[in-house]
Amino acid sequence: MKDVAFNAAAEFWDAMEDVTGGMLGLETGPLIPMTPQVREDGKDGKVYFLTSKDNSLFEAITLGPRTARLVVADQTEGLWADIEGTLHIEADTDLIEEFWSPFAAAWFEEGRKDPDVRLISFVPKKAEATITDDSPMKFFYEIAKSNFTNETPDLDGWKGTIRF
Repeated sequence: MKDVAFNAAAEFWDAMEDVTGGMLGLETGPLIPMTPQVREDGKDGKVYFLTSKDNSLFEAITLGPRTARLVVADQTEGLWADIEGTLHIEADTDLIEEFWSPFAAAWFEEGRKDPDVRLISFVPKKAEATITDDSPMKFFYEIAKSNFTNETPDLDGWKGTIRF
């Protein structure tokens, strides 16, 4: 385990910069796959998602922010988290420009100027998380070893609650 001085929130935001997928949903609804985006080191405390005006999550927040949940599991970044927060509509078109990519373009016939393009943000409040800097090779080695020795894998990492 990491020492007490470990800054879990800073490590969370650092990992989120490179997370490429997650499952997002309202507090009691189904989770749907979405591609999270964060600004440099998460300094504004938000996770962004490019979406369509017809997306059920966008439609659900047209009358105001709603309690939501984001789940990420990214072995490459060493982040596993179940995150509670609030989902909001973002009106800043500069942010759409900042997060636009060829992947986003594939979903919109008219590109970033498509009238259906929308941006939503998720503001985390609390997360149950595991953060580790173990390499994927070490992870697989420890799992394989534990299957042969019946011992618990020796994996470093921080596990706990992050309050944002």
